[in-house]
Order: sequence, then C-alpha cells, then structure tokens
Amino acid sequence: MTGTVNEGAKTIALTVPYATDVTALVPTITHTGASVSPSSGTAQDFTNPVTYSVTAADSSTQAYVVTVTAAANSSSHRSSSSHNSGTSTRTDTNTAAVSVNGQSQNAGILSTSKEEDQTVTTVTVDNTKLQEKIDSEGNKSTVSISISGGSDIDQAVLDGQTVKNMENKESILEIRTASATYSLPAAEINIESVSSQFGQSVELKDIKVSIKIGIPSDDIAKVVQDTADKNNYQVVVKPVDFEITCTNGSKTVTVSKFNGYVERMVAIPDGIDPSKITTGIVLNSDGTFYHVPTEVVQIDGKYYARINSVTNSTYSVIYNPVTFADVTKHWARDSINNMGSRLVISGVGDNNYEPNRDITRAEFAAIMVRALGLAPDTAKNAFSDVSASNWYSGYVGTAISYGIIRGYDADTFAPNTEITREQAMTMVARAMAITGLDATTASIDASAPLAGFSDTAKISSYAKESIIACLNTGVVTGKTADTIAPENNITRAEVAVIIERLLKKSELI
Repeated sequence: MTGTVNEGAKTIALTVPYATDVTALVPTITHTGASVSPSSGTAQDFTNPVTYSVTAADSSTQAYVVTVTAAANSSSHRSSSSHNSGTSTRTDTNTAAVSVNGQSQNAGILSTSKEEDQTVTTVTVDNTKLQEKIDSEGNKSTVSISISGGSDIDQAVLDGQTVKNMENKESILEIRTASATYSLPAAEINIESVSSQFGQSVELKDIKVSIKIGIPSDDIAKVVQDTADKNNYQVVVKPVDFEITCTNGSKTVTVSKFNGYVERMVAIPDGIDPSKITTGIVLNSDGTFYHVPTEVVQIDGKYYARINSVTNSTYSVIYNPVTFADVTKHWARDSINNMGSRLVISGVGDNNYEPNRDITRAEFAAIMVRALGLAPDTAKNAFSDVSASNWYSGYVGTAISYGIIRGYDADTFAPNTEITREQAMTMVARAMAITGLDATTASIDASAPLAGFSDTAKISSYAKESIIACLNTGVVTGKTADTIAPENNITRAEVAVIIERLLKKSELI
C-alpha cells in the first residue's frame, strides 16, 4: 500500500492493491495526540472519503480527509508516444475526491502522466456528480479539489457547462496542492465570453476548462532569479505558475485577466523567517516584475503568502527591505519604508524619498497602479499630453482602463501638475471599487463624516462623495483635527500613508 500526506490541504491519499474491498477496511492508527476519531481498529467504508479528527494534548483539533482508492489493473495502464514531439507519456488512473462545502465524495478521476520533461497530475471532474452535490448545497458553495503527489504540474479539469452552473450558483472553485491553493470565483472564468471565441456551434459542455498550478520552465525561473539579482531582491519562494485554459478541438483560449481580485495562497518553505518576506511579485512577458498585494498568514502552524491579483501568470515572493535615508525621523517613516519595500513607491536618488515634496498627477497614477498590482498598459492612453515614451505612460493607461483617473479636461491629463488632496481622494475612492472596500455608512445623514471640519465649503462638488467615502473607511483623515484642506496639494509622505491604509483596510496586505 502507498500513501501521500498533503499537510497543507490536510488530506491523506492511500492506494491499496487492485481488487481490494474498500467497503470494510480496518485501519490501524498510531498517533501522538490525545485521541483520534474514528478510533484505531474501527472498520470504515472508504467508498467515499472519511474524515478523521485528531485531538492533541492541548485539546486543539485538526481534521484530515482520508481517501482510499484501489490501484488500477495493470492492463488499464496506457502508454503512448508522439513521434512529432518526441514526447513519451504513461498514464495511471484512479478515482479522486472532490468536496463541496467540506463534504467529500469520489467525483473525479486522478491520472498522472508525463509531458515533455514534466510530470502532470490531473483530476478530471465527474461533472454530473459534482452538479448534483452543488445543487444540494445551494448558492455560494466552495468546490475544493485537492491534488497531491508532488508532480511538476497539478491541474483540475471541468467542462464549460459545469463552470457556468457554478457561476449561476456564485460558487468558488478551490484547487489545493502541496505548494499553493488557488481560490477562483467561477464567474471570473467568464465562460460565456470564452465560448464566443469558439463560435456559436460549440456547446459549453464541449469546452474543457483546465486550471493549472505548476512549476515554470527552467528558462522562466532563471528570468525571475536574474531580475531579482539585478535589483538586489532575494527570492524567498520558487516561482509558481497559475494558468487557466479552455479547449475545444484544436483551439485553446487562455484566461489571463479577471474582473476582480483572485486569491492564491503560496506555501512558504519551512525554515524561512516570515518577517523576511516583503511582497509577492508577478512576472511580465518582458522579464520584469511588479508588486501584487500580499499578506503573510499562518494556518495550522504553517506560513503562507496570501496573494491577490487580477491576472494569471508566474508568481513568486521576495524579500526587499527598503529604508530611505531622509525619513529616519519623519512621522510617515514606517509607511514610506513599507511601501518602498513592496515596490509600490520609489525614491528620487541617493536613497532619498523627499517625503514633504508635493506629488504630481503622473507620480500619483503610477503609485496607485503599482499598489493595486496592475500591469502598465500604454495601449489604453488617449491623452494628448502623455506620450508613449514618457515613463508614466503605461501607468496612466492602466489607471484609465480601470476607471481610476480621468483627464484634467477632455483631452489632457496634466501629468506634471501637482495633485490636490480632493483630486487624490477622488482617485482613491474609485480604487475602492477594485479592492472591494465598502464605503457605505449606516448614518441617515450621508454628510455626517464631514461634521466637525471647518473648511467643507471649499470641497468641489465632484469630490464631495469621494471624500466622504475616504473618511468613512478611515483611509483618509483630516489635514488637521478640524480641516480637510481639499485644495491643498498632497505630499509624497501623505500618499504613502493613504495607499498603505487603502491596502490594509481592504485586507490585501
């Protein structure tokens, strides 16, 4: 008998010899805790996964889902080769557990194969069984597929109709592997949009949707390391690929962008000091990378980097401590250094930040885009005073496409003009729609947050609602105890503090 323990997913997968009767197995359990339930020596029906609860001496408990499958008959193993690619593939097949809201059942087929020089473990979901379970659980269920075995690539495969049904039920699809957990609202796959790219004759049930977590190629891993070395970053976690592909026949559509944040939990290797982690990063096609909102969390004694991003790509985690020389005694020192370490803000040379200097509209747009973990996009820029050659062009383009900024007037952005506090708060309030920060208030008087400030008459009409939202959430406070100073320019220090608050209150860092 062979077995695999996935400590991160809290699963134990056992394989017994072919033709073993799994309906009345009597497991012998050796443990160091105070107790285990069901107890050792108790016969169990492992037709479906069985949950064991282990209680430690300190009364803490931990549940493990144990799945037992019978090995396939040796005659069922398939071996094939492709003379065009030179790839040899061998596939072994067993049943696999899929859980809905923590209730497991054998609703998948587990197979392991070889593609080029990488091993691939695939769970192909039984769409009928899964749909029945989702229907019984109601809306907003979580479908979890745990894949263990230590392959280079782990993937779950469903059909497009199941994805659409999950979307209608507001379900979340969760893929768990030893290295990462990928939590994806089914709606973010946008299967209807994908289907339109195949043509009207293709039914959703005929679209194969594959969600993959894997180790990138050696070439990509080297690009990440080289970029880190060039910028004096320390790579803490080896790069991990996240990919979604939809296939029908010979055509494949890749889902690479989402309408909202999608969460990934990347396991931090044992022995790594969690305080020596500053941010997750995502790799660009040109070899550069940028910050994505990241928080280090501890689950059952193990540390993970919780990364939220609006794209699929290659991700890693770095250590990049930054201490600007001119903020040592500044009131905003901690926020400035934190945002610098996370690659959100940058200095002005000689390890200085110039915290008290007014910030320009271009600088503010760049910081907003970096903070949210968005990729620069020069194609979206439409302002006559922003050239594609300007360093900030891509940031302005992205900020436009996400509705964060609008022009100074119909045709211009005025990138080098200092930005006022009310202009900055307007952009921050728009960013809240992306981060999901709720700015509503239970107050009957919507203007109540402005009470106590003596200069509210100076607030422009276009900015009033945004300022109220910023005050409601605590992202922004007054310039002084009784003034908002909406017409004042905002400083680089104030921006660092506000952006840090936005990310923290949105629970992104």
